[in-house]
Amino acid sequence: MMIVLSGAIGAGKSSLATVLSEHLGTEAFYEQVDNNPVLPLFYKDPKKYAFLLQIYFLNKRFESIKKAMVQDNNVLDRSIYEDSLFFHMNADMGRATPQEVKVYDELLANMMQELPYAAAKKAPDLLVHLDISYDTMIHRIEKRGRSYEQPEQDPTLPEYYHNLLSRYDGWYDDYDYSPKMKIDGDKYDFVENPEDRQKVLDLIDEQLRVRGTLD
Repeated sequence: MMIVLSGAIGAGKSSLATVLSEHLGTEAFYEQVDNNPVLPLFYKDPKKYAFLLQIYFLNKRFESIKKAMVQDNNVLDRSIYEDSLFFHMNADMGRATPQEVKVYDELLANMMQELPYAAAKKAPDLLVHLDISYDTMIHRIEKRGRSYEQPEQDPTLPEYYHNLLSRYDGWYDDYDYSPKMKIDGDKYDFVENPEDRQKVLDLIDEQLRVRGTLD
């Protein structure tokens, strides 16, 4: 099976990808963040590096989803299906030119048209979206300690984070590539609480069984 995760920065996608892959006996595919050479540049000068960052992520996500579809036994902590949300948010914030938006949209469309031919599998078996509040988001961002993500380092980040969270409901409603489900990341602290972690795994197992993906 192939499961893709989605959610804002700090939602716990990498943590859940690890737990879920171990639980199901599958491979985890992680978004490249800590070794991303463009991300720190973006946080220092978003307007200059937004387009470059998104092209970098888009390329990595396309590479990952192709591998995942071929192997068909994995969990992705973020996927290409979520990519456009980030770039168009930055474009709406004045961090990309109309020409950059046009180039990005055409490139993404070409990639999405090519994707079904990359492997026998055409789409994920399940999208698991992690829904969190701003307070939970900031708590996890502070805990993992990446300096460039901290609001006290950049007074524009709270607006950026609130903007990002506000877009996910519409994105989730529009997502139609596969079956989908939401996990309340405020209610279930699957990162630190073992009981909550098991509840989340049970919820996902239930959805997989309903769809005949899990015995």
